[in-house]
Amino acid sequence: MWETTTIPPPPPSSSSISSRPKPAVGPTANRQTIEHTENRRRPVFTNCRRRRKTLTGSVHLIRGELRSSNVLVSQGKQQDDMASPENIIVGSHVWVEDPVDAWIEGQVTRVNGHEIHVKTTNGRAVVTDISKVYPKDTEAPPGGVDDMTKLAYLHEPGVLHNLAARYELNEIYTYTGNILIAVNPFQRLPHLYDTHMMEQYKGAAFGELSPHVFAVADVSYRAMMNEGKCNSILVSGESGAGKTETTKMLMRYLAYLGGRSGVEGRTVEQQVLESNPVLEAFGNAKTVRNNNSSRFGKFVELQFDKNGKISGAAVRTYLLERSRVCQVSDPERNYHCFYLLCAASPEVKEKYKLGSPESYNYLNQTKCFKLDGIDDGEEYLATKRAMDIVGIMEEEQEAIFRVVAAVLHLGNIEFAKGPEIDSSVLKDEKSRFHLNTTAELLKCDATSLENALIKRVMVTPEEVITRTLDPVTATASRDALAKTLYSRLFDWLVEKINISIGQDPNSKLIIGVLDIYGFESFKFNSFEQFCINFTNEKLQQHFNQHVFKMEQEEYTREEINWSYIEFVDNQDVLELIEKKPGGIIALLDEACMFPKSTHETFAQKLYQTFKNNKRFIKPKLSRTSFTIDHYAGEVTYQADQFLDKNKDYVVAEHQDLLTASKCPFVAGLFPPLPEESSKSSKFSSIGSRFKLQLQSLMETLSSTEPHYIRCVKPNSVLKPAIFENFNILNQLRCGGVLEAIRISCAGYPTRRTFYDFLLRFGVLAPEVLDGNYEDKVGCQMILDKMGLKGYQVGKTKIFLRAGQMAELDARRAEVLGRAARTLQRRARTYIARKEFISVRNAAIALQSMCRGRIASKLYEKLREEAAAIKIQKNFRRHVARKSYRKIKSSAVTLQGGLRGMAARNEFRFRKQTKAAIIIQSHVRGYIAHSYYKRLQKAALVTQCGWRQRIARKELRKLKMAARETGALKEAKDKLEKRVEELTWRLQFEKQLRTNLEEEKAQEITKLHEALKAMEVQVEEANSRAIKEIEAAKIALEEAPPVVKEVPVMVQDTEQIDSLKAEVESLKALLSAEKQTAEIATKARLDSDARNEELTKRLEDAEHKMTELRDSMQRLEEKLANAESENQILRQQSLAMTPAEKPISARSKTMISQRLPENGTVTNEENKVIPDTTVAVPSQQSEIEHTPQKSLNEKQQEYQDLLIKCISQNLGFSGGKPIAARLIYKCLLHWRSFEVERTSIFDRIIQTIGSAIEVPDTDVLAYWLSNTSTLLLLLQQTLKATGAASLTPQRRRTMSSSLFGRMSSLRSSPQSAGLPFLNGRMLGRSDEFQRVEAKYPALLFKQQLTAFLEKIYGMIRDSLKKEISPLLGFCIQAPRTSRASLIKGRSNANAAGQQALIAHWQSIVKSLNNYLKTMKANHVPPFLVRKIYSQIFSFINVQLFNSLLLRRECCSFSNGEYVKAGLAEIEQWCCYATEEYAGSAWDDLKHIRQAVGFLVIHQKPKKTLDEITRDLCPALSIQQLYRISTMYWDDKYGTHTVSSDVISSMRVQMTEEANNAVSSSFLLDDDSSIPFTVDEISSSEKRLEAGELDPPELIRQNSGFSFLGQRTE
Repeated sequence: MWETTTIPPPPPSSSSISSRPKPAVGPTANRQTIEHTENRRRPVFTNCRRRRKTLTGSVHLIRGELRSSNVLVSQGKQQDDMASPENIIVGSHVWVEDPVDAWIEGQVTRVNGHEIHVKTTNGRAVVTDISKVYPKDTEAPPGGVDDMTKLAYLHEPGVLHNLAARYELNEIYTYTGNILIAVNPFQRLPHLYDTHMMEQYKGAAFGELSPHVFAVADVSYRAMMNEGKCNSILVSGESGAGKTETTKMLMRYLAYLGGRSGVEGRTVEQQVLESNPVLEAFGNAKTVRNNNSSRFGKFVELQFDKNGKISGAAVRTYLLERSRVCQVSDPERNYHCFYLLCAASPEVKEKYKLGSPESYNYLNQTKCFKLDGIDDGEEYLATKRAMDIVGIMEEEQEAIFRVVAAVLHLGNIEFAKGPEIDSSVLKDEKSRFHLNTTAELLKCDATSLENALIKRVMVTPEEVITRTLDPVTATASRDALAKTLYSRLFDWLVEKINISIGQDPNSKLIIGVLDIYGFESFKFNSFEQFCINFTNEKLQQHFNQHVFKMEQEEYTREEINWSYIEFVDNQDVLELIEKKPGGIIALLDEACMFPKSTHETFAQKLYQTFKNNKRFIKPKLSRTSFTIDHYAGEVTYQADQFLDKNKDYVVAEHQDLLTASKCPFVAGLFPPLPEESSKSSKFSSIGSRFKLQLQSLMETLSSTEPHYIRCVKPNSVLKPAIFENFNILNQLRCGGVLEAIRISCAGYPTRRTFYDFLLRFGVLAPEVLDGNYEDKVGCQMILDKMGLKGYQVGKTKIFLRAGQMAELDARRAEVLGRAARTLQRRARTYIARKEFISVRNAAIALQSMCRGRIASKLYEKLREEAAAIKIQKNFRRHVARKSYRKIKSSAVTLQGGLRGMAARNEFRFRKQTKAAIIIQSHVRGYIAHSYYKRLQKAALVTQCGWRQRIARKELRKLKMAARETGALKEAKDKLEKRVEELTWRLQFEKQLRTNLEEEKAQEITKLHEALKAMEVQVEEANSRAIKEIEAAKIALEEAPPVVKEVPVMVQDTEQIDSLKAEVESLKALLSAEKQTAEIATKARLDSDARNEELTKRLEDAEHKMTELRDSMQRLEEKLANAESENQILRQQSLAMTPAEKPISARSKTMISQRLPENGTVTNEENKVIPDTTVAVPSQQSEIEHTPQKSLNEKQQEYQDLLIKCISQNLGFSGGKPIAARLIYKCLLHWRSFEVERTSIFDRIIQTIGSAIEVPDTDVLAYWLSNTSTLLLLLQQTLKATGAASLTPQRRRTMSSSLFGRMSSLRSSPQSAGLPFLNGRMLGRSDEFQRVEAKYPALLFKQQLTAFLEKIYGMIRDSLKKEISPLLGFCIQAPRTSRASLIKGRSNANAAGQQALIAHWQSIVKSLNNYLKTMKANHVPPFLVRKIYSQIFSFINVQLFNSLLLRRECCSFSNGEYVKAGLAEIEQWCCYATEEYAGSAWDDLKHIRQAVGFLVIHQKPKKTLDEITRDLCPALSIQQLYRISTMYWDDKYGTHTVSSDVISSMRVQMTEEANNAVSSSFLLDDDSSIPFTVDEISSSEKRLEAGELDPPELIRQNSGFSFLGQRTE
């Protein structure tokens, strides 16, 4: 039970940090971090062979290891974790006693034999004995451990420090084995108790999640259901520790697990929970320690049936504090019900004649009348509502409050001395008023009430004597009546609640919840404290036996020897109290039966009887007090009121008075006594009755499996965030927690699994790690090598005796010390050599710099001289060159300008001449082309008009021919001829179009050739101009410029004049050419427009040809149907007389048929040709319907074939499911969407439903693809119509069969045939409209939608179910195998890393398998994205909630493990591509950000704004606070966020709680359908059924020949 495990090392203490050098910056820091990590994971001495540059970091690491290992302890003769002299050294961290904090941490500074000097954390120097200190585990996590059996040193300061650390982080629950310690937070934490939290703990293994009261309730419920044994939960603690609230939480959770509706709309669990407010109102009061202290003990039995549902309940109460009704000490209050009634509405107060609480003697003994934050008026209404729920009627409620008011009025009755001796009368009229009011409320006689208070009747054998009472005795009589009345009322309430709730007599499964007061020790302790502590002694004995039993079970389970372990019991204290005949209770009962006994005689009797009892102590300065040495300490009791409080009898006068009450309720509280006891008061002992009740309770607990919850009050001021150490320690002692630790220490207090033991102490025996030994054998070898005796080796753990853990730590410290010295020696060598090399290199560098400086100055001087000479030379050259270039530039500029002008003029002339020629040729060509086009257009117009005229004639002929069936064949021939003619015409028009294109291409070619010619001429002109310029340059150079200067100028002037004239003429030609070009452009645009018009005509002609072909095919089909019909008619005519043949032949024309366009019925459809219509005899009706019946049977056969076909896996064609397209085309062709009644839809739905009954992923994906495709086709095709409301009779006359359509065509050719031809044969392609669906089709669409959602949910849930078990392994990294501890095992490490991500790879494999299946079945990517989005959201919720609920998951190494797994998921998302994965990766944002926060190294440097804005924007403050407080680094020893950030988070959480913002930190999984049909339709492109290759089953059937046609 008291299992201990190794806790990863925390960051070093402040003293350790201060002694270390500052960490390096940059790459060196990274290397040191890596080395630190390796050193923590391997034996330290193996680091000696590393490179010298890592020695410094290793030295610092070994110093830290030494400091953490210097805590060397052993347990003394008292079997406590006391330190032993041989293991205490300087630097050890220990706990020492402190007058303020109880225990304080310190470090040993000096050891002098058994005397040690300790410097505490607050700076004090303490000198104490070595036996009075306890070791401190420096490797314990800073946030504490959730189970204190995991502490390395299980002692008082360790337990206290662990509770304080967790309480600071708002972790109010802590395990000690299977005992739950609950520290009252004195603030509301709703996120810990919501329904989602209950769901998390439902079915979870004990200890798997964070400690919680729900875990205790769940394990008791599971044990009851699995083992069939009753369980009990014992909740104990002192007043204010939160026992009542804890009990409420237990009841809520058990009601959540086993809730079931009761009778009349009220549930059993609701009544049980609502009984708490009623009992609290009448049994709770404010005390010094608690505002809502239970002044009675309560045991609630929840009864369950065999199915685990609550079937009944019962509430038992113990020892109500009756004296509080009359006596209240400041600053406490009386019972709540008095104040609630005084705060009721004015009408209620007037009814009971009540005023303010200050006016009543029973309430104004204290100055406290109101509680902070509590509205007594609201609580009064809440109490009445609770009474309604538990079944207390309105009349009973009114009577209850009348009794409460009567008690208040009764307390205000005061007495004064009467005229006679020892007599009393009412003091004044005020007392008279309250007396009358009390009598009125109790419905009894006022005079009788007065006599009952001030008089007594004594019955003797001779006579009946009536005597009066003095004022003091009368007041005591009044108080006795008030206490009795209130006590009877409380007992009635408990009985009423039990009756209302109802018990299940057949229930054999019970969970009892005991809410009992804790051990009490005040300055003045009376009979109530005596009974309370007696109860706690009994419970402590039961608790000790349970703890010892758990120890025995642990030892038995591990198969170790435990027969010699001693167990100390508290039976002697119980015998002192309850032993008969010599116990305290027996002596008290004996004293109460003697009238002359007083408290002094009772005390003297106790002194004489127990003078030799070691548990009984007589105080020196008191004659009526006695002290009992309880398990929790010594308690001194004042026996002054023991006798009075132990007596439990009703005064005969009071009994007679209230029995005669006219109020049935009051009379029921005091039933008539037997005749022999009616005239006297019979003694009854409260102590004996309480002992019997307690004995019954202990028998009940002994027959159940107990579970313990110890509630602790952290401070006396009842405020949050205050932890008083002395107060906590006292409660731990009183709650038996420290006693349980003492029992554990009596055996084997230290337990380690083989893995943890090897991990911590493998350094003591390196040969064990080097060898391939079993873990158990390796541990045995280490212990044998160390020479330890008395330990035990179990099946999975090592059990160490007290002190052996400290001895092993001492040996480990020695090994680490030797390794540290070796490393230090190497490090000092390395540092000295490094300093020498640094100094030498500095000297060499300095010399080099000096020599270089001298040489540099000499070189600089020489360089300046050479530069001056070079500058002078270059400057002179620059001046001369600049003058020459200026003269040359002037001459060249002048010559070039003149020659260029001449060349440009010549070029312009030639260009204009050539352009004029080209323009003239284009104009002539355009005139000829325009004339040709006009002739061609006129010819085409003439031809088209003539052909249109011929077509109209042919159309009229076709219409006339369509009236008879025989004309169809002729129409077919004519249509064939028409098709040939149109084909010829199309070819002819294509030839014309080709010719036009050729002519156009020839013109373009000519224009290109002309353009090329002009370009050639331009190039020639340019070349000539260049040649002339070169010749002019040569001539200028050869001839003297002075001689030829004047002639050249004259010649240039003449050329300029001539060129100007040519330019003017060319401009005129250019303008004319531009006009001609514009005319030609317009003509070309007109010709292009004509060409486009002809092209459109050709396209229209081709389209009409296509329509004609389709119409011809349909006519052929109709012709075939008509021939089959004629064959049927011929067969029928063989069985008929010649006179009857015309009748049956013409009777089919009576069948009415709707038009194809709008589905309405015209008058022409019902007309009958006069010369062919004859009345049909009734005996021929069966023969007339035979064709219709045979065709319906044929259509039924087609449907059967369709259902049989789609029952098979038809596969896919072109990425589309064949089955969906087959269903769609068949339904569309059969016009099933347009009929009022059909069974084909139901048959299709039944086929799909039967196919998905087997949860095969491949089958589900196949039908998901088919249903989605079919639904999209229906979405595009169907539309609602108003015709769906037509009556069935009318719709039945409109046959949709092939026979009906053909009959309609024959009977009304003008009304049916012509629209058919117009709409089907001659109509345009854009005239196809959506089908007007009737009710069956719309219902089919809805059913199909439901099946789509169902199949989607089945695939999603199947994938969730497959990966859900793996997620439990993915949130916490598995422990590395022992092979990782052995140096040089790289292969083992690689295998270990591979094993770490095996679960993640399994998840990825599942995701991939489902993706392949859905891809293979062509599931729409939109649905695939939605599935994976919800799956990733599910993964996010499961991992994130587990991270928040399990502290061992909030570690650095675990964050790295989850991050590596998420990387596998991300890689899969990249593989799946965005088409199928979509934004699923974003659905993991919570766990991604949480893991990213866990693995950052600089958490203390991050501000709250950086965390919430940059690191974790998706996480709430509650979630961040939970992660920050639960974080621990088991790898690098880093810290969590700073205390300022934690404080800021608390402030924000408080503000959100005040603003009624939800404070739940857990996520919810959304299992709804995340899409609609419209979203699917909008995400996919428009589908077309297209041509379909019929499956093999229906390929040869002529009824499915339409499948090859294209469906619009």
